[in-house]
Amino acid sequence: MTYDRVAPPEVSDMAKKDKQHDEQVHASAAAGRHEAEAGPPPKMKRKEYEREMRVLHGELVAMQEWVKASGAKICIVFEGRDTAGKGGTIKRITERVSPRVFRVVALPAPTEREKSQMYIQRYLPHFPAAGEVVIFDRSWYNRAGVEPVMGFCTPEDTERFLALTPGVERAMADDGIVLLKYWLEVSPGEQTRRLQSRINDPRKIWKLSALDLKSYSRWYDYSRARDAMFAATDTAWAPWYIAHTDNKRRGRLNIISHLLSQVPYKPLAHRDVTLPRRQRARGYAEPDLPLRYIPAPF
Repeated sequence: MTYDRVAPPEVSDMAKKDKQHDEQVHASAAAGRHEAEAGPPPKMKRKEYEREMRVLHGELVAMQEWVKASGAKICIVFEGRDTAGKGGTIKRITERVSPRVFRVVALPAPTEREKSQMYIQRYLPHFPAAGEVVIFDRSWYNRAGVEPVMGFCTPEDTERFLALTPGVERAMADDGIVLLKYWLEVSPGEQTRRLQSRINDPRKIWKLSALDLKSYSRWYDYSRARDAMFAATDTAWAPWYIAHTDNKRRGRLNIISHLLSQVPYKPLAHRDVTLPRRQRARGYAEPDLPLRYIPAPF
């Protein structure tokens, strides 16, 4: 009697995921070619944008309540070109949800002590616990992008990072963390326009660092680093999702709607809420105290 060899469940499942991942990559490439041939969509009007965003904000709240109730652990990584809109997208994701559930991590440059640690070590304490959504505004992928391009690490450091990262992210997935990685891509012309707009705008000048100016001249070095990162770390358990963000409004809507599609949350059940009656004054009167009210010029 002969037996057909059957892969263990985890191997079989991973093979399925690999196949699905390959199919999604091919479909995404075809969609990208079609989009390039069709040309960019027209600029979205603010009223339409805010109407769509209002709906997505409601869905993000529903996702938040599901995360709290289910104990899910969501980790979202935002990487991309300078000026591609990472900060603005994160702001729109978090502006209507609880900061106790949605936590944004934007680490500064490492200290001398942190430089001596295992590279991933300073990121580990920020990984989500049950009932949390953690958003990394730049992440451990600094080692694959800005650090090698700007000479902050050696080529050997980057090669080691790219070799080890899929295993680390597999461990995250095996522990139940839903890891979503987004790369925001902007065209050279739009990047130039956005950087120039920061120079004379007092609201944006803080976004223009000396490092940004140095990075600006190295477009193709960043392109090569990005390509190597995709080749090494785009896996079935932690794929990269690419968003074109020359049109900021459409880019934000696309990213948030995709994010929601990757989390198996359930819509909020409608609640009939009636406000209770407010208590009676029972003799209360405003006190005559020397309170300091702010000026009201508006």
